[in-house]
Amino acid sequence: MENRVQITLRPLWHNNQRMVAVRFDYDDTVKDYVKAYDGMRYSNTHKTFYTAYTNTVVHELFAYFRAKNWYVDYSAFKQSALIYKEEEKEDVPNIDSCDLPVLSDASHRDIAKFGKWLQQKRFSANTVQTYMEVTKFFVRYLELKGIGDITARSIEQFNYDFIVKANKSVSYQNQCISGIKQFIDYKQIAIDELDIKRPSKDKKLPSVLSKQEVKAILDATTNLKHRTLLSVVYSAGLRIGEALSLRPDDIDPIRGLILVRSAKGRKDRFTLLSPSLVPLLESYKQHYRPKRFLFEGRAGEAYTQVSARQVLRKALRQTGIRKYVTLHTLRHSFATHLLEAGTDIRYIQELLGHKSPKTTMIYTHVSSTNLTDIKNPFDNL
Repeated sequence: MENRVQITLRPLWHNNQRMVAVRFDYDDTVKDYVKAYDGMRYSNTHKTFYTAYTNTVVHELFAYFRAKNWYVDYSAFKQSALIYKEEEKEDVPNIDSCDLPVLSDASHRDIAKFGKWLQQKRFSANTVQTYMEVTKFFVRYLELKGIGDITARSIEQFNYDFIVKANKSVSYQNQCISGIKQFIDYKQIAIDELDIKRPSKDKKLPSVLSKQEVKAILDATTNLKHRTLLSVVYSAGLRIGEALSLRPDDIDPIRGLILVRSAKGRKDRFTLLSPSLVPLLESYKQHYRPKRFLFEGRAGEAYTQVSARQVLRKALRQTGIRKYVTLHTLRHSFATHLLEAGTDIRYIQELLGHKSPKTTMIYTHVSSTNLTDIKNPFDNL
């Protein structure tokens, strides 16, 4: 069996601050990749690389190293410290300390074929990745328990032991069940009806930034590419996957529109191109000369979501904004600011690409426009 690189993430207290230690068997290639992560440092005292702990960093490190197909062990972190939520489940949810065996080569090949099967069914790249990852956990669980055949009972047992008992999120449970059902279809396995209740998601309001906070984030981002990326995400109300899939000719400064191709639900749509953004975009394109994608990383490939999150995280550190903020928060803020400016909710729905107006209506609950018109009884005491 081929020896895979293993990265181990562990909690570390350094200079009275909580950190994440990154440990691995010494290898120059691995070392260079670890050092390239934004904010990574080396401690001579602890003899390890480390980075500052945040409520999203473990997930980001997981995605960063999994991009290399390396095995990542972060069982030392409790599940409650690893929750990372965003509306698009563009990324794989967190796992905790279940001691699962490493996948066999045969299982790796089978799940790789499963991924290609999902691609042929036209699932999005993020959904394919998520279903592959949750299926890996399921197959590893079966190996741990010595279960040879996939049955309704084995799925229910996995659901209880790995999800319910571990108090994992409702979103994660639904993703696991959906991914396993697709795997069963792929394997053409007939099983009895599952006795699993699909829980509904919690109805939580999105986090929203004020216009002043958005401006502070953009002002703190001095790198031209990074500033342009964050500006496009906010000003067009894009999902990060949509922004990173943009091509240079999707920008239409004459009509003042941005074409979003094959968005969620595989539908194209147009969204706004701010006139104030055009000079920044032109300057960016003249400097970087993007060819295939508007935002390109190394070797002309699309800029990665992990890198984009690091850009936002760096800006947040510089501004001192302490509220929970993700790239999707910029999209939430765009919609809320439009609503507060009096834009019809139906137009906002079209700009965001929501299938149902019910999804867009959530912004009426976070908009401050109507709330500020209410006279607080405390003022009359």
